[in-house]
Amino acid sequence: MKTALISFTENGRKLTGKIEGDRFCFEKHSDPQAVSFSDIKTLTGELFQSYEALVFVCAAGIAVRAVAPCIRSKLTDPAVIVADDNGKFVIPLLSGHIGGANALARKVASILGAVPVITTATDSHGLFSPDMFAKSNGLVICDMQAAKSVAAAVVNGERVGFCCRYPHSAVPAELTETAGGRIGICVSGSADEKPFDLTLNLMPANLVAGIGCKKGTACETVTKHILSVFAENGLDIRRLAGIATIDIKSGEPGLRELCDNFGLPLKTYTAEELMSVPGEFAHSEFVEKVTGSDNVCERAAVCGGGRLTVPKTAGNGVTAAVAELPVFIDLERSGE
Repeated sequence: MKTALISFTENGRKLTGKIEGDRFCFEKHSDPQAVSFSDIKTLTGELFQSYEALVFVCAAGIAVRAVAPCIRSKLTDPAVIVADDNGKFVIPLLSGHIGGANALARKVASILGAVPVITTATDSHGLFSPDMFAKSNGLVICDMQAAKSVAAAVVNGERVGFCCRYPHSAVPAELTETAGGRIGICVSGSADEKPFDLTLNLMPANLVAGIGCKKGTACETVTKHILSVFAENGLDIRRLAGIATIDIKSGEPGLRELCDNFGLPLKTYTAEELMSVPGEFAHSEFVEKVTGSDNVCERAAVCGGGRLTVPKTAGNGVTAAVAELPVFIDLERSGE
């Protein structure tokens, strides 16, 4: 987790030296290994956009006022925690579950010998947390309001239904494995499956799109083709976990831009690796002559261990195929 460590005092400066991350110290109490600052609001605005976690070593009020203008959504905001400059307490302030602030607070507290002060209801009661469960299993939360309703039901002692279309571990006491009732969680490949009156849909991000394209193909063209392939096959684009192609396409600006836009990794394979993948794939002598592999998109899609679910689809100089990676849902994962 890319972490910024922000301190204001001499004690705070010393404490940040014990924690892994990039250090930012107030100019009167800085050192050569840290970036000094004078304006906390300006600094926080910059760090909020570029770091996954912000650790303030100061009074909680200072940290709250610094981040307040930047807060947008628990789905996108970085983890924010605060520690006092005596190193006694560590408190997650923002993005406790999805952003990982609770887990980071426990880690920092362990390093400093401090007490982690966790205030989220499910954690303080030691109960199942739907958003932590989703995060630790790589599941897409389709409706945050539904997630809040499920969490509230758990805290209030209501038994929550659980319906899962994938292999999974034992269901915790707060859930009951059924497909009906007032409120429940449905883990499947579709956000439209509603087995409960109030359904929290969680989808695995386990689809890999294999891509082949002509040199210089624009990002817009590749993106449009992928969106079309997903829509025509009833696949939710939020399940897209990565883009795969042959190594000679690794520098394609259109593919690079696509991955940046979606926040996805670009995985590349040599022609030899692609040709060694077992299975039946579409064959092109022209593609084999140019690249060394008789098929790029299908072979690249399955090269990471997936199962081909959408075969080669071509259009506007782009070929795409989709593979689905295996999923096991672990209800005991805490995300820490």
